[in-house]
Order: sequence, then structure tokens, then C-alpha cells
Amino acid sequence: MVKKEFAELILKGVKTTTIRLGKVVPRSREIIIHSGGRPIAKAIIESIEYKKVKELTVEEANSDGYESVEKLIEALEKLYKTKIREEDTVTIIRFKVIKRFTDIDLNDVYLGFEPIDIARLANRYLAEELSEDERRIVNTILKCKSIRLAAIRLFGSLNKRRIVRKTLRNLLAKLIEKGVVIVEEEKLRRLAEVSGFWRKLYTKLMLLKGKKFNS
Repeated sequence: MVKKEFAELILKGVKTTTIRLGKVVPRSREIIIHSGGRPIAKAIIESIEYKKVKELTVEEANSDGYESVEKLIEALEKLYKTKIREEDTVTIIRFKVIKRFTDIDLNDVYLGFEPIDIARLANRYLAEELSEDERRIVNTILKCKSIRLAAIRLFGSLNKRRIVRKTLRNLLAKLIEKGVVIVEEEKLRRLAEVSGFWRKLYTKLMLLKGKKFNS
């Protein structure tokens, strides 16, 4: 989870680095960046470097959103609640944003989101709301990273892919309804005009706002 001011820098492509105390080994090359209680973007890790605090440069501090190495160290001390020494090791993770989650593709069945990303977001933000079947599908997608492989593992047949696809679409709708994924009202209205599935969600959201949808 990153601060709001850093979220804006990330989306603008100004902040392209995160520096962490200690030797950090990311679990995945792809990461989802969260801010303000929701996901804002997906990024790929381009490089990882380990060095001593005393070796940090102004350029590296700038790429992490700080004006100086001193300001960076102050922030790290506040974050980790410890005094940082020159000989301490830090991890420099350089990343590149490959998708802003405000970029909605109206022509895609998942609005531009990858199935694995929907599963990751559902696992984080809908964990307490998932049915047993939804949880099984989410967990299998997270492991297999593919609708095809998930269908085979869950049902033993590719013919059951529609079940996985339908579940992912329903979970995306729940994420939108909950405000985790932000879709502008006008874009939802356009979706509602051509899709009964999205019409149900749009109508529900408009009723909550005290509005009516006229086709």
C-alpha cells in the first residue's frame, strides 16, 4: 500500500523505484500496486539491486519520490521504526507500470483486466464474501494462472471453461460494486446499453444513487 502522493507519482511515471530496508526477494515479477484502499496499477519488476545505505545516490532517492537521500532515510526510519545505519543493506526494486486500473476497455469481456488479476483482487478484497465455489476457482486461477488449466484441474474438461469465465466476470462486477475497481458512470452506462450483464450492475448502482437508467 503506497501513500496517495506516491500513487500519483507512480501513475505519472515519475516514481519508478521502491527502496526497502534489508534484502527483499519479491515473490513475483508482476505486482499490483495499492493505494487508498484499492488497487491502482499493475507493474512488472525490471530489476532488483542490493546495496549499502551509504552507497545510495540522489538519483535513486529521486526515483523513489524523495528529494534527497536524507529524506529517503528519514522515511525508511519512520516506516521501519528503527535507526538506519550506513552499513545497513537496502533493496532497490525498479518497476514499470504496464496497466493503470482506471484504463477500462469496453470491448473486452473483463474490461481489460487479466483473469489472474481479477483472482488476485478478489482474493484480497472479497475474501470474506466468496462462496466455496468462488474460492475454489480463485485459488485455482492463482495457482494455474490460466482459465484453461483451471478448468481442467477443477472439472477435468475444457468444456467447463464457461463456469470459470462466468465466475471471474461476476467477481469483477462485485469489485466494481464495492468500489475496489473504479469505472466511470458514463462507461458503465455504455456497457449497460449493449450487455444485460452490465445493465444489472449499472441499474443497481444507479438505484443506490437515486437515479434511473433509461435504455
